[in-house]
Amino acid sequence: MAFTRATGKHRAPSRPGFLSRKSAHVAGVAALATTGVVGSLASPALAANKDAAPLSLEDTGLNQAVITDTLAERVDAQAEAQELEAQEAAAKAAAQAKAEAEAKRKAEARVEAAREAKERADREAERKRLNAFQLPVAGTYVSTGYQTGGAMWSSGSHTGIDFHAASGSRVVSVGAGTVVEAGWGGAYGNNIVIRMNDGTYTQYGHLSSISVSVGQTVMPGQQIGLSGSTGNSSGPHLHFEARTSAEYGSDIDPVAYLRSHGVSV
Repeated sequence: MAFTRATGKHRAPSRPGFLSRKSAHVAGVAALATTGVVGSLASPALAANKDAAPLSLEDTGLNQAVITDTLAERVDAQAEAQELEAQEAAAKAAAQAKAEAEAKRKAEARVEAAREAKERADREAERKRLNAFQLPVAGTYVSTGYQTGGAMWSSGSHTGIDFHAASGSRVVSVGAGTVVEAGWGGAYGNNIVIRMNDGTYTQYGHLSSISVSVGQTVMPGQQIGLSGSTGNSSGPHLHFEARTSAEYGSDIDPVAYLRSHGVSV
C-alpha cells in the first residue's frame, strides 16, 4: 500500500548534525549582522538546508541587531544635533558679546571725544581771555591825542593819550601781564607800569590810588587803581602809554597799539 504526503506540508526528517549546523549558522548571522553583509552570507547557508523549515528573525537574531543599530543611529543623530545647537548658541553668544564690546568701545570713544573737545574749547576760551585787550576805563574816549605838542610836556609832545575819566573812576589793565612798577612816578603822579604777555608795556598815570604791587600778575579787565589828578596834571583823567620797554622814551602810538589788539578806540 502506497502512502502519499500532503503537498507543501511536510518537514524533513531529523538528521544528525542539523541542530549544530543551524546553531552555527545563527551565530554567524548574529556576528556579521552589523557589518552589512548578512544578505550575502545568509543565502548560501539557507540554500544548503533547502529542505529545512524557514528560520524566523528570532532564530537568526537579525531583529535584535537591526533594533540595536537603529537606536544607535538615533542616539548619534541626537548627539550631533545637540552639538550643533551648542555650537550655534556659542557662536551667537560670542557675536553678541563682540557687538556689546564694540558698542561699549564706541560709547567710551564718544565720551572721550566729547571730553577732549570740551577741554580744547576751554583752553581756547582761556587763551582768548588771556590775550584779550580792552579799554583801561569803561565807556571812555580819548581827550588828548598822541604826540600832541605843548609846553605842558617836558619832551615837547604828549608821549601817550589821555582818556576822559572822572576822579575815582575804575582803572583796569588792558590785558594780561605782570606789574613791574607801582608807585610815585614824578610828573606821572601815582602810576603803574605792566609788562604785557606779548612783551610790550603799558603805563597808567595820575592815579588817585593804586591797588596792585610789583610782581603781581594781572588779568585783562582786572582793576589796578582809581583815576585821579596826581603829578603834572591839569585835572582828573587817565594818562595811558604803550611802550616797547618799561623806560620813558620807548613810547609807541597807544591808539594803534590798542586797535592792533582788537580794541575799538
